[in-house]
Amino acid sequence: MTRHGSDADRTQEWETLKKKYLLGPSERRESSGRGLHHFALISSDVERTIRFYQDLLEFPLVELFENRDYTGSTHFFFDIGHQNYLAYFDFPGLDLEPYREVLGGLHHIAISVTHEHFDRLVVKLGAADIDVQIVNDSSAYFLGPDGERLELLTFPLDDMYGVIVTKGN
Repeated sequence: MTRHGSDADRTQEWETLKKKYLLGPSERRESSGRGLHHFALISSDVERTIRFYQDLLEFPLVELFENRDYTGSTHFFFDIGHQNYLAYFDFPGLDLEPYREVLGGLHHIAISVTHEHFDRLVVKLGAADIDVQIVNDSSAYFLGPDGERLELLTFPLDDMYGVIVTKGN
């Protein structure tokens, strides 16, 4: 078995945290949130980002306007289903560094798709010469146009790798 990160066995730590904090679905209070309105990232090229998400991944562009917080900056949104949006800004004039993982930063964005869409999108990504890593025939990891790590997965929104987390189930 391949191990990553620390060689320490953290099983007991995880069990302790689960016992202390993880309530069963019927014991959990309702979330104060209504859902993810949008998740915002930074784009170095608006048109390239639109082509990637709308044409390649089939997430429709639903809005584009000037960023209200930064004059000359574009704020644009893609529909990723279930009334959730992936948003981007460009920040012309700022000397921004390329994407990298940092503590408190983005690791990846996982977007649920049907098996049918998964298969078609993986083929499209390959045809576009985008390196795709398939895990367990249910997850496809790849990089977006600015190096952001993305995942397409076939699990429904309430399914955490075989554990249904919906309240009341």
